[in-house]
Amino acid sequence: MVMAATVKVGLGSVGFVVFWVLAVFPAVPFMPIGRTAGSLLGAMLMVVFGVITPDQAYAAIDLPILGLLFGTMVVSVYLERADMFKYLGKLLAWKSQGAKDLLCRICLISAVSSAFFTNDTSCVVLTEFVLKIARQQNLPPHPFLLALASSANIGSSVTPIGNPQNLVIAVQSKISFGKFLFGIFPAMLLGVVVNALLLLCMYWKLLSVQKDVEDAAAELVPEEEVVSHRFSPATLSHLTSLNSQELNNSLGVNGHANHAETLRNRVIVGECEIQKAFDSSRNSNASTNDGSLMKREENVSSKRVSSVDEYQDDENFRAYDEMCYFPKVWRNKLWKICVYLVTMGMLIALLMGLNMSWTAITAALALVVLDFKDARPSLEKVSYSLLIFFCGMFITVDGFNKTGIPSALWDFMEPYSKIDHAAGIAVLALVILVLSNVASNVPTVLLLGGRVAASAAAISPESEQKAWLILAWVSTVAGNLSLLGSAANLIVCEQARRAQHFGYNLSFWSHLKFGVPSTLIVTGIGLMLIRG
Repeated sequence: MVMAATVKVGLGSVGFVVFWVLAVFPAVPFMPIGRTAGSLLGAMLMVVFGVITPDQAYAAIDLPILGLLFGTMVVSVYLERADMFKYLGKLLAWKSQGAKDLLCRICLISAVSSAFFTNDTSCVVLTEFVLKIARQQNLPPHPFLLALASSANIGSSVTPIGNPQNLVIAVQSKISFGKFLFGIFPAMLLGVVVNALLLLCMYWKLLSVQKDVEDAAAELVPEEEVVSHRFSPATLSHLTSLNSQELNNSLGVNGHANHAETLRNRVIVGECEIQKAFDSSRNSNASTNDGSLMKREENVSSKRVSSVDEYQDDENFRAYDEMCYFPKVWRNKLWKICVYLVTMGMLIALLMGLNMSWTAITAALALVVLDFKDARPSLEKVSYSLLIFFCGMFITVDGFNKTGIPSALWDFMEPYSKIDHAAGIAVLALVILVLSNVASNVPTVLLLGGRVAASAAAISPESEQKAWLILAWVSTVAGNLSLLGSAANLIVCEQARRAQHFGYNLSFWSHLKFGVPSTLIVTGIGLMLIRG
């Protein structure tokens, strides 16, 4: 692509810098408008400056990615209602050996789920859950959020459905699902292990800190808040235990017997106390007239009758509740089964190569219909500000690409990027790495895919396939370099910041401190294992 006019290049660069600054520093003093408004401002500047036309701005918005993100967020809400996160929590906490063991489990689960549910989906589903687990175990959330985002990016590289850029590569290269999987799987597997080891080495001391028992007891989070996708205000642990016990007793047959026995004991104890009070009063007040004595006897009798009536009313209510309990349980179980079946159907459809965004939207709407309730409470949990942020980012990045700067960089580096020798592979990886973090990974793949394949095809057909797989691996792992490197990072950052009561701000620099060494090491190891 030829460089645009000087004025257009300058104005486009200004628009992109504005977007970059506000995305990295959402509370910058001279314009504290946040990331979402910052992305819209950058998009607006690209149109106002004439870098792109309004029609080109609308065309730059990647609707399939937005549809996929929206659909997966809706599906995650219904999976939460179907207690999927409770089972996931049991998997993470099952025989857990502490903070280091939890970090490794997060890396593994995030990588595997990203390969089949996309990295964006995994981060949408797991971010708040990881925060709650860290809060429950009184652990710092920072290393666990990094483990989630980085492992999601690495794991998503192994399949064509793992992320949007892999989907583009699979369509353009016509590489089958099996060849794609086995070509990158060794690199992905070792990359996840190395990434986990780097996290352990960097945060070993932080993960080894043991809090005092009193502090741990004071900060303990009840279990039901851990398995809930949306955090609710924390309650005292002893009150929660009592409430859960009463709830369990009210649902089981043994609970009915125990509750009835408790009521009987209360009636008997009450009668004994009343009788003792009556006797004591009679002995100490022998001069009391017969009228007051009769009134006390009437009060005792009325209290006894009231206690028995309350017991009978409660028994009638329990009998009615017992008749209605079992149908409700089976309806709830049937609905959960339907949610899991729809989710499995969505996964199978994605594995078959069907359209990702429409598959996710179809699954989301199927769950809405099966729920047979007003969908507004569930749809209100969708992060619409995140969707708007991506719209602005697509327009801003497309305008920057039209300045010709990213393309000029490739034209300069292409002669040195031949993949028939190690130095050429290193240069190619460096170009992809830089462009993926400046122009985002999907535009980088769209810009470089054809050029990289044509350059490699001149060497051999095997080199062409290897070039496509290198592009998929590097453009995906490059997302771990900075906070803006991938959508998964932004999702984790935004979801963590917006979490109620225990939100955590994952800053750009804190991510960069880990992202740079992890990206360079994992990318280099993977390049040695990519097979054509």
